[in-house]
Amino acid sequence: MFYSAKPAIFRNAESLRNNMTKAELLLWERLKQNKLNGYRFKAQHPVSQFIVDFYCHKAKLVIELDGPIHELPEKKEYDAGRSYELKQLGITEVRFINEHVFNDIENVLSKIAKYLPK
Repeated sequence: MFYSAKPAIFRNAESLRNNMTKAELLLWERLKQNKLNGYRFKAQHPVSQFIVDFYCHKAKLVIELDGPIHELPEKKEYDAGRSYELKQLGITEVRFINEHVFNDIENVLSKIAKYLPK
């Protein structure tokens, strides 16, 4: 489930869980405690050398929320490499921009649900 994550990654993940962005908190309220189709999600979860915003082990699904920083060329390159590595682990990654969470969370949840096995 952690794909060989190192102890430092777990410490960083805990810090990120305690300092989630507004968009992450809003989505987390709708994902936690198996609220989306009974699937368990974890917030700020270690996967290999990464910390993903949300992870559902049963569906091998990562949800990432992107703020404006993800528009920078170097961040886009990093994200592409990270997406590739997650795919190599058999994990599906779905990305949303923060504004979609703020303005149309029901649509975001509907899109996430499409990746969850029935």
